[in-house]
Amino acid sequence: MTIRRLVIVLSLLIPTLALAHHGSAISYDTEHQWTTWATITTFNYKNPHPSLTWDRTTKDGKVEHWVGESGAAPSTLTRAGWSPQRAAEELKPGTKVKLWLSTARVGGMSAIVRRIENDKGQQLLAGPVEGGPGPKAEDFDGVPMGRQPSEEDKKNVPRPE
Repeated sequence: MTIRRLVIVLSLLIPTLALAHHGSAISYDTEHQWTTWATITTFNYKNPHPSLTWDRTTKDGKVEHWVGESGAAPSTLTRAGWSPQRAAEELKPGTKVKLWLSTARVGGMSAIVRRIENDKGQQLLAGPVEGGPGPKAEDFDGVPMGRQPSEEDKKNVPRPE
């Protein structure tokens, strides 16, 4: 490939890449945070955001299987003293934690994890919250499906500028 072709390809690709990363509020209902107790099933310390899965039990004893991502990137977690080794130790499968969540705007059992505390009340992870500390989290522990976005919430998706 010639230099000229490379420059043309890059000039077309770079603006697309710049728009590829978006804020959490586009995908998740960050205006309505909620908490629940859960059991970690997996934690993957990878870019662009660590992912995790967890189980939560409803008041009627049913187990729900949730998926999500951390609000903080690995580089942010590293600056806060986290490493893949520490994550593997503190968030190993079977660990009981309290999660602060914002459900996916489309609903379902997918959320962004804003904060994690262990069963002793010690904060393990806290991701940045866009626009400041954000809304107060409501307790939805044991409520089937947690806090799901309303039809109105689904319509009010922020648009990227």
